[in-house]
Amino acid sequence: MSSYFSTVASPEESQPQRVNGDASVEEVDLYAVLGLGKGASKSEIKKAYHKAALSSHPDKVAVEERVEAEVKFKAVSQAYEILYDDEKRELYDTHGMAAFDPRSGAGAGGNADLDDILQQMFGMGGGGGGAGMPPGFGGRPGPKRPRKGKDEEQIYEVTLEELYKGKTVKFASTKNVICSHCKGSGGKDKAKAKPCSACNGKGVTMGLRSVGPGLVTQEMMVCNTCKGAGNVFKEKDRCKRCKGERVTVENKALEIYIPPGSRHGERIVLEGEADQVPDQEPGDIVFVLSCAEHPIFGRAGADLQAPLKITLAEALCGFSRTVLKHLDGRGIHMDHPAGRVLTPHQVVKVPGEGMPVKKSDSKGDLYLVVKVQFPEDGWLKDEASTKTLQDLLPKPTDPIVADSVDEVEYDEDAEIDEFGSSGNLHGGPAWVDEDDDDEHQAPQCAQQ
Repeated sequence: MSSYFSTVASPEESQPQRVNGDASVEEVDLYAVLGLGKGASKSEIKKAYHKAALSSHPDKVAVEERVEAEVKFKAVSQAYEILYDDEKRELYDTHGMAAFDPRSGAGAGGNADLDDILQQMFGMGGGGGGAGMPPGFGGRPGPKRPRKGKDEEQIYEVTLEELYKGKTVKFASTKNVICSHCKGSGGKDKAKAKPCSACNGKGVTMGLRSVGPGLVTQEMMVCNTCKGAGNVFKEKDRCKRCKGERVTVENKALEIYIPPGSRHGERIVLEGEADQVPDQEPGDIVFVLSCAEHPIFGRAGADLQAPLKITLAEALCGFSRTVLKHLDGRGIHMDHPAGRVLTPHQVVKVPGEGMPVKKSDSKGDLYLVVKVQFPEDGWLKDEASTKTLQDLLPKPTDPIVADSVDEVEYDEDAEIDEFGSSGNLHGGPAWVDEDDDDEHQAPQCAQQ
């Protein structure tokens, strides 16, 4: 839970609206601050924040408008921090700005019920003592739905072959589980706990954090001593199995299935398999697929691309052979008739030989890009062979007619990356006429 000490009202608002008459809390429409509706998505919130922060940044306005810009910039930053965070946004939508005021707890006269807030933030609530709401916070009796714990996300490296064929992975998971001996209480049967001295039995502690220039947030965090329970057991009264930690370590065999046709960046979720925490619903283990670049195949959606390497003779005379080994190990055989010439960079499409489409029997297409392998220098050994080849190949086009002709030397091993570098060795203009220096100088400011 966060408490913001800066205001978000603009200088023109002489009488800000109060929540239930409490002069300590200003009720502000954070959506209006960013120019959004309540149904705005996270991407829309982020885009609106960047636009508003840029236009209201104190360094971007005149000096006389800087004070007003600073107030607006803080308001925009505050609105973004609350609305972009799912938990804080839920608190704001439910309770307004009172949810972020440390004085708006039970008995403060506000709409925000601190029992509800702690329930949403830390999985507490539902009466005093035990695993429910710690004493001193009030709260309504009755069951509360436990807050879901954090998800555990990790990258899982896969190959393009594995995404093509699919894969089942078995692994062992080491995680915390609720102690089966004490049922998560941390103490022996019938032992009584005492209030935690670190948090005064509240289960949470307060801390300050700077979130930007002139903007400070007061955050409520789970107590490290009692792990949010609000009470602790004496050493002699602690559970012998978990030593008062309320959880134990367990190894569990898990399995994930990567369907054929899965893609880079897809998420595979094992629901409820993350660490267990007392009074919380366990989070998920999330694997994010990461596919390295393949040395032969490229992928776009369900389509694949690969080179079709042929000789000059095959390009001109045709061929019948296996031209490619597919991702599942199959050979791809092609019959190309004589007389149908294949040219460099020509594209040949093979329908139905692309990636599988998930949840269907269909596949994308395979696109083969022709790469003609020309013979090495000196492969023609005699003039007779050269003459025979010249007679077989098409004759040159009509010669170019010019008024004058120059014989030139040439470099047959040049690189296209050198194009544009002639006369420009230092990255500047190739030639500057000293007589034009005065014309190219920047105009000077006239003396007043």
